[in-house]
Amino acid sequence: MGRFRIIITISVLAIALIATGYWLQRNKPIAVTITPVETGEIQRTVTNTRAGTLNACRRARLSPSLGGQISNLPVREGEQVKTGQILFEIWNDDLRAQLLLARSELTASTALQQQACIQSELAEREARRMTKLLSQGLVSDEIADKAVGQFQASKAGCDAAAANVSVSEARIQVAQAALQRSRLVAPFDGTIAEVNGELGEYITPSPIGIPTPPAIDIIDNSCLYVSAPIDEVDAPEIRAGMTARISLDAFGKLFFEGRVRRVAPYVLDKEKQARTVDIEVDFISDKDNNNMLPGYTADVEVIIDAHSDSLRIPTEALLEGNKVYLYDADFDTISELAVTIGLSNWQHTEILSGLEAGQQIVTSIDRDGLMDGAVVKLDSSNKQ
Repeated sequence: MGRFRIIITISVLAIALIATGYWLQRNKPIAVTITPVETGEIQRTVTNTRAGTLNACRRARLSPSLGGQISNLPVREGEQVKTGQILFEIWNDDLRAQLLLARSELTASTALQQQACIQSELAEREARRMTKLLSQGLVSDEIADKAVGQFQASKAGCDAAAANVSVSEARIQVAQAALQRSRLVAPFDGTIAEVNGELGEYITPSPIGIPTPPAIDIIDNSCLYVSAPIDEVDAPEIRAGMTARISLDAFGKLFFEGRVRRVAPYVLDKEKQARTVDIEVDFISDKDNNNMLPGYTADVEVIIDAHSDSLRIPTEALLEGNKVYLYDADFDTISELAVTIGLSNWQHTEILSGLEAGQQIVTSIDRDGLMDGAVVKLDSSNKQ
């Protein structure tokens, strides 16, 4: 019996120790971060499903339509260029010679036209004089008819010379077009983003249906926009003209005001990806484009609806089932409280009922041990 009593005593003591440890551990304060319930604007937004891209409004990837040796490459990557400026030129001495020949032919044709037309004017005056003398009976019909015939022939020669001038002008245009095909010129003011080729190298045009790197890539950085994919479920709510917020990874937590300018008229179906609709968002202020580079990763939040002066809490404070942890400053405890929510986004959630302005709720809901009735203490970030 003595041994049995000892075993019972030890068991009771062990249970007591475990219970005491559990009670002490359960009542050990958990450090939490809290925030007051406030009023302000709340927005319902739609965000892109995958990362968007910052694009230039104008970008041209230029390649020559002729093959040949690069004879002139006056630009370098990063250089600013103006509209019409020559960027790239293939050896074209033969085409220049053809253009010079065509211009010489035009000069000759113009001179022959002047000669023929002057002769036509002289023949016209002679024909009029002979016709007048015929009416006075001073010359015969044969002489008058001959003068008129010579005028008509010379006039036809003048017209033919004028036609030859037109042909020479057309030849110049053909030669100029051929010469232009050997050059790449800037279609707009911009920055040279990429140059593929070196002076003296040979270049060939891209085969049909086979994309190759452009010889010159020019970008207009003065106008930028964001292209981003939106889930097909959210796309029907988005319209051109809606306001949006733009964020870029390169600029951290900085947001820029934007406006939707286009919603794609079709759903993009890519293998192993959700079906999406591409939208394009402009920056409202052109000044926001400063120091931005096309190709940056970008995200957009399109504002679908907004309420002003609404009761709101940080979305990160919302538990599953639309509940929050309400902080009791008198007892340093928290209680789980159900709320009714309205509009919501990544930052804030509208509270329709269940809370009042000024009440304090826990935002660090991921801390271990948090539950209804838990003892807590304020994290250092909440202390003044």
